[in-house]
Amino acid sequence: MKLFFEALFKFLLGVLIVSILLFVPAGSLRYYNAWLLLSLLFIPMFLSGIFLMIKNPSLLKRRLENKEKEIEQKYVLLYSSLMFILGFVISGLNFRYKWIILDDIVVYIGSFIFIISYILYALVLKENTYLNRTIKVEKNQELISTGLYGIVRHPMYLSTILLFLSMPLILNSILSFVVFLIYPFIIVKRINNEEMVLEKELSGYIEYEKKVKYKLIPFIW
Repeated sequence: MKLFFEALFKFLLGVLIVSILLFVPAGSLRYYNAWLLLSLLFIPMFLSGIFLMIKNPSLLKRRLENKEKEIEQKYVLLYSSLMFILGFVISGLNFRYKWIILDDIVVYIGSFIFIISYILYALVLKENTYLNRTIKVEKNQELISTGLYGIVRHPMYLSTILLFLSMPLILNSILSFVVFLIYPFIIVKRINNEEMVLEKELSGYIEYEKKVKYKLIPFIW
């Protein structure tokens, strides 16, 4: 029950914060793109939370943790938070003042990419039950090298990059998209630090790096 209420509280808090960041700058609840993003983001999150609560509560608990021990990762989280705040506020202001309005096809494409990315994210969660929001190695943690982990070493980060870059497209804000372009660079910094930890603490990870050469994008990096 404690885990249930913690998950529910963080879920509702997330909905509230994102709603405030979008609708207050927009000055209206008629910002339909914001409603679309909220639906695409939080409805699957709610359903997956219920599924994890029933099937894998330990994974849900890991996903709720957000206290980083690595100093460098604390800065990564800070920069990510600032990016979200600035990006969402700008999208709301863009709706209010009609700075740059994109064609509806961009919103449809963004929504499609978002859904595909969410499916990719779910596949990663299914494959790796040791996934934490923070960087740490669990006791007796096994190295995962199957599925998407046989293609790139960090498929979860690939899915989050696609998710977050599609958000400003859904919100119909090219200015917010420019802000969100900082996220891939934040992720590169996080991955480099994370791999240093994994090389030291996760048995077999160095051999895995030799087998799966690409960190994030096949044939590129």
